[in-house]
Parts: sequence; C-alpha cells; structure tokens
Amino acid sequence: MSKKIATVALVASAVATAASMGATEVRAADQEKCYGVALAGKNDCAAGPGTTCAGTSTVNYQGNSWTLVPKGTCETMELPDGRKGSLSALDRDPPKS
Repeated sequence: MSKKIATVALVASAVATAASMGATEVRAADQEKCYGVALAGKNDCAAGPGTTCAGTSTVNYQGNSWTLVPKGTCETMELPDGRKGSLSALDRDPPKS
C-alpha cells in the first residue's frame, strides 16, 4: 500500500508544479520590465552593471535595474524628484563605487 501512496503523492506534486508554472507564465505575460523604479535590493534578476541578480541593486531607483510591473504602468509611475520609469535601461542613479 505504501507504493500506491508514494505514487499518488508524486502525481499530486507534479500536478501542483505544473499548475504553478502556468500561473507564473500568465502573470509574466501581464507584466513588463520597468527600469529605474526598484528600491535598493528589490530589483528583479539581471539588473546590469553593478548588480548580479535579483535583490542586488544598491541604489534606490537605479537606472539599470528593473522590476516587473503591470503592463502599461511603467512610464506613468510617480517617483521622487520627478523620476519616471522606463522600458529601457537608464544612465541615471548608477550604483555607488
């Protein structure tokens, strides 16, 4: 009987994994990369020079770091000091050396 329980558990795990992957794909389809809006340490992966991956930006609103936001909202975000989000990397607010 334990083989049957293990098989059921394995199938349930596979179904749960597939379902969560589908939800991630849908969520990503409704979002876009927005540069210059992430707070320090809150960027998503591959931010650019001065960062290595998610959570490695060192400056608030670092121009070459990005985070996923709902499509259509990036360039309309209200940020301090008149900053705006961008759909491409910015030169402003580079990481401190």
